[in-house]
Amino acid sequence: MKDDPNEVKTVAEAEGRSYSAPALEKGLDILETLCRSDKPLSQKDLAQRLGRSVGEIYRMVTCLVNRDYVALVDETSYGITTKLFELAHVNPPTHRLLFEATPIMQRLASELDQSCHLTVYGQGKQVVLSKVDTPSGMGFAVRAGAELDVIISASGRVLLAFQDEETRKLRIEESLQRRPEQADPQIDTILDKIRVAGYESSPSVQVRGLWAVSFPILDTQRSAIAALTVPYAERIDQMQRKSIPEVSEALGAAARTLSARIGAVVSSTGLNPMEKENVLKRSLRSGGR
Repeated sequence: MKDDPNEVKTVAEAEGRSYSAPALEKGLDILETLCRSDKPLSQKDLAQRLGRSVGEIYRMVTCLVNRDYVALVDETSYGITTKLFELAHVNPPTHRLLFEATPIMQRLASELDQSCHLTVYGQGKQVVLSKVDTPSGMGFAVRAGAELDVIISASGRVLLAFQDEETRKLRIEESLQRRPEQADPQIDTILDKIRVAGYESSPSVQVRGLWAVSFPILDTQRSAIAALTVPYAERIDQMQRKSIPEVSEALGAAARTLSARIGAVVSSTGLNPMEKENVLKRSLRSGGR
C-alpha cells in the first residue's frame, strides 16, 4: 500500500512545527540581517526587513545587546559586534593556530634570543594567546592571557591594517570606546602604510628603550587573524646580538610560514598590485589624511 502524499506532507509539517524554536529563529534572523547590512539599523528598520512588528523584536534585540552580539551604535541604531567572529575562531581554528604556531615561535625565539608572542583581537583590545620567553632568560616578555591596547601598539595596528574597510572602522571604534585618549587623526594613513609594507616596526610608546616588530598571520582572505610580534630588547653586554633588520627578516619568514600552515597564500613582499591600488584609492577617498 502506497503512502498518501497528503498524509506524508502533514506528518512532515507537524514534525517541523514540533522542533521549531520561534524565539531562536527570530534572534538568528536579526543577526543575519545585521550581518548583511552595510550600515547600522534601527529597530524599525529591522522590523520592516523581517516583516515583524517592533514589539516582536524589542526584547530579542535587548537580549542580543546584553550578550554582546549586537551593539547600540548611536541613540537608535544597532550594529553587529565582532563576537560571532571571535566565537568562530575559538574552536577548532584557534587550537589549530596554536598547534601550528608553537614550534615556529620556539624556533624563532631560539634563533633571535628574543621573546615572541601571538595576539588576537577581541572587542577593542588584544589578547595574548601564546608567548615564548627569551631562551637566555634575560629580556622583555608579555604574559599569556594579558590584554593589550590596540591603536598604540605595533601588533594592534597590524591587526587593524590587514582588515577590510568596514571591519577596520568597527575595530577602531571599539578600541576608542575602551581607550578614547588614544584617538589619532592620522590612524588610517598609518594603517595603510603598514599594509603596504606588510608589517610594523617601531619604537614602543609604552616601554622606554623597547622596539616592536610585528607581522600579521593571514587567513585565506588575507585578513589578519593574529599578529606575531617580537618585543626587541637590546642587550648592551652582547655585541653579536641580532639587529632589528635581521629580526624583521626572521619574524617575517616565521609569520609567512605560519600563515601558509593555516591555509593562506602569502607573498614575501607586502601587498600584490591590486591590493596596493585599493589602498591608494581608499587614501584618495579620505583626502590623504
